[in-house]
Amino acid sequence: MSLDGFIAGPNQSPQEPLGIGGEALHEWVFPLETWRRPHGMEGGEVNESTPVMEEELAGIGATIMGRNMFGGGPGPWSTTDPWNGWWGRTPPFHHPVFVLTHHAREPLVLEGGTSFTFVTDGIESALDQARRAARGKDVALAGGARAAQQYLSAGLVDEMSLHVALTLLGGGERLFDGVHDLHGLVLARTVAAPNVVHLKFARE
Repeated sequence: MSLDGFIAGPNQSPQEPLGIGGEALHEWVFPLETWRRPHGMEGGEVNESTPVMEEELAGIGATIMGRNMFGGGPGPWSTTDPWNGWWGRTPPFHHPVFVLTHHAREPLVLEGGTSFTFVTDGIESALDQARRAARGKDVALAGGARAAQQYLSAGLVDEMSLHVALTLLGGGERLFDGVHDLHGLVLARTVAAPNVVHLKFARE
């Protein structure tokens, strides 16, 4: 998130999926070897962010995300030109992903072990399905803001990692809009790294 609390910039669109200026939130992670490797790229930097990212990526068996993060715009899915995500034929997840949506769609299976299941009956159903698919591993909540707000408000988040990028956006989507209780999540660790501060919250 930005220093002023936004996790996406204003005016999100298919052309600007992170909103105007939103890509600046992630500039610290793009050069990292730990980010490049799952995306099929070689090389990369190693710094104080490396063990933080390695810990976050380890042991994930399934991911949950909202419709906006998966993309494709609002409303029913196109039957003539279906949207298959931002990540191409080989997404970086390499495990089952569950997408919260109001519009039914058949599961989508892509290369590299990633599948997308579209869940229309709420956050608890998505979590139940993700837990079964994870087979004892962790379930990651990828975002975006509305999905995170629902799970946080319901007290269904066991750990939360915030990566505070040293930038201001001035507008956009805030992570904590409408969230009034963290349900026992407290600050467990702070790591300063180039261009970002990592905050980890866990239950007491």
